[in-house]
Amino acid sequence: MKQNVLVIGSGGREHALAWKLSQSPDIGSLYVAPGNAGTAAIAENVDIKVTDIDGLLEFAKSKDIHLTVVGPDDVLAAGLVDDFTKAGLRAYGPTRTAAKVESSKSFAKDLMTDNHVPTAKYATFTDLHAAKDYVHGHPTPIVVKASGLALGKGVYICETLEQAHQALDEIMGEKLFGDAGNSVVIEEFLGGQEVSIHAFCDGNSAKLFPPSQDHKRIGEGDAGPNTGGMGTFAPVPWVTPALMHKAHREVVQPILSDLKTHHFPYKGTLYPGLMVDGDDIKVLEYNARFGDPETQTYVRLLETDLLEILNACVDGTLPDLDIKWSHRTAITVVLASGGYPGKYDKGLPITGLSTAAALPDIEVFHAGTTLKDGEVVTAGGRVLGVTATGVDLKDAQDKAYAAIRTIKFDGMQYRTDIGNKAL
Repeated sequence: MKQNVLVIGSGGREHALAWKLSQSPDIGSLYVAPGNAGTAAIAENVDIKVTDIDGLLEFAKSKDIHLTVVGPDDVLAAGLVDDFTKAGLRAYGPTRTAAKVESSKSFAKDLMTDNHVPTAKYATFTDLHAAKDYVHGHPTPIVVKASGLALGKGVYICETLEQAHQALDEIMGEKLFGDAGNSVVIEEFLGGQEVSIHAFCDGNSAKLFPPSQDHKRIGEGDAGPNTGGMGTFAPVPWVTPALMHKAHREVVQPILSDLKTHHFPYKGTLYPGLMVDGDDIKVLEYNARFGDPETQTYVRLLETDLLEILNACVDGTLPDLDIKWSHRTAITVVLASGGYPGKYDKGLPITGLSTAAALPDIEVFHAGTTLKDGEVVTAGGRVLGVTATGVDLKDAQDKAYAAIRTIKFDGMQYRTDIGNKAL
């Protein structure tokens, strides 16, 4: 029986999920709300805001949606899964309380402490002056984080005391991230390399994706401010099976077990960001959804029917499913608007998309795009994700950058070093 599916979101992650779901033999009608210019080519875009949960619920009822797949973190934090479940509808993602592993960094740090999950030493503050007093007594570099959701931009790595004070002023004083900055978490700085771990979860058990590595800073060589992610690749060649087993045992499973014990079973994608230093791993943060741009890379490697996996997570039957991944390497390079992550122009025409997509092993996923008079134009900070697969990282990297050279829009910026650290 064919299944109608609704994907919620408008970024590269949602285009990638819709692209993979569209390949399922069980897919019926596929909708994306609100979607972008890329999703419009493979699904029906629905003009409903992601924050309009009542509108999404009514749409799902009217279209006999079998499964709703939630992309953005704020929608999960707002309780869409709770509302859909209460109405008798199936939704992929954690409930509002389970999603607090991402929506409240202070909640997540306490959860890690209670379950002996390795993480950086930390303190949580709701008072600006107390937070500033605390950093005075600790060595730099030091990390300052807005506790709430800040679109991936609420983390400051402060090299000096002055930078730490400025970060606290921006988060707590100027409310740069709104209510997300009502509370801050201040952490010790961790050395090593960052690795992204993703896991499909069904409330009891988890199955891990291959490891990936994101590049969050805007500039070459990890310089400049943090972004939502400028590129990623998977798998990471130096991350061993033993390290992945350790991450499963010490990072993922304890959180699932704790939340289940407290009657908040975690169903959905759990995405811990790790700092790896030799055999030592520590959790930087948990995310309660698919990463972006990581998802754009992962869908190029996933060989098992994604719709089947998501249904198994909702149904609690994940252990019965054998999930297969390609032995190739995939990479995503983000093309961003000029000025991002600060102010940028919108509505700029994009050329070369069809030329890039026609190249071998290339898929271009849309993020900040829309259609204007039948033409694809920019509509966000991160505009496109150019993905490539290859026999190894160098092969995939060469293909991705060759494809990028065919795409143009005014002010286009991207990093030319995605994946270099692993080479």
